[in-house]
Amino acid sequence: MAQHFSLAACDVIGFDLDHTLCRYNLPESARLIYNSFAQFLVKEKGYEEELLTLTPEDWDFCCKGLALDLEDGTFIKLAADGTVLRASHGTKMMTPEALTEAYSKKEWRHCVSDKHCASDKPCASDKRSVSNADIPCCSGKCYFYDNYFDLPGALLCARVVDSLSKQNRGQKTFDFWKDVVAGIQHNFKMSAFKENCGFFFPEIKRNLGKYVHRCPESVRKWLRQLKDAGKITMLITSSHSDYCKLLGSYILGKDFADLFDIVITNALKPGFFSHFPSQRPFHTLENDEEKDELPCLDKPGWYSQGNAAHLYELLKKMTCKPEPKVVYFGDSMHSDIFPAHHYTNWETVLILEELRGQEMEKPEEAEPLEKRGKYEMPKVKPLNSLSNKWGSYFIDSVSRRGTAEDSLVYTWSSKRISTYSTIAIPSIESIAELPLDYKFTRFSANNSKTAGYYPLVHYTLVSEDTDSKIISTEK
Repeated sequence: MAQHFSLAACDVIGFDLDHTLCRYNLPESARLIYNSFAQFLVKEKGYEEELLTLTPEDWDFCCKGLALDLEDGTFIKLAADGTVLRASHGTKMMTPEALTEAYSKKEWRHCVSDKHCASDKPCASDKRSVSNADIPCCSGKCYFYDNYFDLPGALLCARVVDSLSKQNRGQKTFDFWKDVVAGIQHNFKMSAFKENCGFFFPEIKRNLGKYVHRCPESVRKWLRQLKDAGKITMLITSSHSDYCKLLGSYILGKDFADLFDIVITNALKPGFFSHFPSQRPFHTLENDEEKDELPCLDKPGWYSQGNAAHLYELLKKMTCKPEPKVVYFGDSMHSDIFPAHHYTNWETVLILEELRGQEMEKPEEAEPLEKRGKYEMPKVKPLNSLSNKWGSYFIDSVSRRGTAEDSLVYTWSSKRISTYSTIAIPSIESIAELPLDYKFTRFSANNSKTAGYYPLVHYTLVSEDTDSKIISTEK
């Protein structure tokens, strides 16, 4: 494999929408998502009203890369070899002694023998476009939290476990997940935007600027340059077409669709990439409603659902190449990066906002003091910042027998980044002013495990001279 990656060498450039082209105001969107689910559980399912009240400290629980054991309500942070680094029951962190007793340095029970967590397997749609056939769970027994739509749900589920444990002392199994799924269906079903139902979409419509950042001019200019350079550009999102139009028009302008040769909404990722051999057909759209089912794609345009195999046949025709080179930008390892890499062999660019570090709210974006309510909601810790409870998303320390000091190891999430991503960047904006032939150092077996981060490696990795000091736990 070549050491470097360049957009100039790609024929087709595809993008996810949410948290990729469209950047959210994470503290505000996190609070909205949490409240959307909490309101449903309390008002519709009878859960304790204490779920509606949060303190600023509660948000420190949120950390990407956690797995929830749906059977016993335990949250897990994994090392690269599948062993448990940290764990909590609900929000209560387990002590090192309890951790050793419960997991004893063994591979976590929901990891399978080929070292791929169950969450690597295609199973569920993105929860922003839920159908009864696509329940958003990484397996029947665990759920992996890997994006910013998920994280508020992790905090809510942990607090649900706390509440149920308090009510039923000694309870060892839990059955709340079906209610969480019902909350997802209530807030994010395909018709929710049009019907203005649930808690999420009505608020987004009322205050879009509060939750979403407009793309800077550099990004809009860059997208036009891609097309001018002869690249085929695609937008592939699991969001429904009406929500896609709302976001696209706000972040890129009313003519945003002209920036893309192909737009695919309600893509139901990761199934879009991985449902073989029975791929979902594409559908035409009319007034945001799915209409005719298409046996194949014969021209560029705006479509719904579909699959990567039929899309690739169209790309062959459009490029006049037997194997056009495709790169796809996305924020979710489970829905975007892993399936695009594994099933279609596309190059992948992971949008990783953790690389932005802790970013202060810009003064001009802050709400004026006189407009803030007397009982203002608690401030949300930026979800891309370091969690005191869980530590770094990328590395962690473990105790080793016979040594006085702890050793550093890569996390499961860090391993997946370097395995399935071509490069990882904090945002589209970070590369928008680079020439198209800029040569990025890619992740590969021949390079350092941190080589593919651009423009900077996360500070928790940089400070440790990573590869020389972090021991390998992979078997």
